[in-house]
Amino acid sequence: MVSLKAFSVFLSLLGCISFGGYYYLLTTTWTDVSISRATTLNGLKTSTKKVVYSTTTASRCCNVWSPEAHYFDGVWYIYYTGVSTDLNGQRVHVLVGGATPWDTYTYRGQLTSQWGIDGTVLRFNAWGNYLSLCIAPLTSPTAIGTTSIISTPAAAWEIHGGSVNEAPAALYHGGKTYLTFSESSCWTNYYALGLLTWDGSTDPTKSAAWSKKGPVLSSANGNYGPGSNGFFTSPDGTQIWNTFNADANSAGACDSTRYTMAEVMNWNSDGSPNFTPPATLGTTLAGPSGE
Repeated sequence: MVSLKAFSVFLSLLGCISFGGYYYLLTTTWTDVSISRATTLNGLKTSTKKVVYSTTTASRCCNVWSPEAHYFDGVWYIYYTGVSTDLNGQRVHVLVGGATPWDTYTYRGQLTSQWGIDGTVLRFNAWGNYLSLCIAPLTSPTAIGTTSIISTPAAAWEIHGGSVNEAPAALYHGGKTYLTFSESSCWTNYYALGLLTWDGSTDPTKSAAWSKKGPVLSSANGNYGPGSNGFFTSPDGTQIWNTFNADANSAGACDSTRYTMAEVMNWNSDGSPNFTPPATLGTTLAGPSGE
């Protein structure tokens, strides 16, 4: 039996955030963006979903991927990737919500005319807000400036089944800024997380500002192809948790058989992130501190 302060390692699909006493889980069935909420991480497994956005407009209706919620000046925004049937037309779109992630969302627009998937927001005190892995200044929550490439797949561990760097997620710890990303094809069991570290001073739109290593999280304990991750802070602010997708198919898979897992982050002696390997499904872990 799982207690209220523990959770079993198996959630659902895609990103998780914590805000105002609730955990929120954003999901998609490829044609919509849905959100569910619960007061405990474990509660997300059985919480009711509500659809916050769907449309029949061909340019953004379908192949909906990777919704993420971000907070600017008292308002929540959801960024998602979508198109009709031609994946060469994938673009990042923006929804505008309200004061909480649970509020109603309306479509604001397409963020860029360039092909792109799996957008995220990366924050810098001196440089503004950026969208990655191609990185661009956010001139407002619904508009971007000129894009620059900061990471391309070149190492052997980044090119299994295809040359891929995608699905970045920002991580801040010990005064440093990190950017995780998923590498190799998600249809392989080599899909895993890589890590970029900002040097703290160079213009972050320059690739030279970032050092790369990986994989930092890979297949383990019957969970294959961990990737497309995100981070949230425990209710008492003392822990950072990593949420990510994985699949039980030992060959890897990139479809609705993927599930979301959550593991608390650990830290090396120099303060850099140490990613906890995916635990065996069904393992009961202590829930986030402060629940």
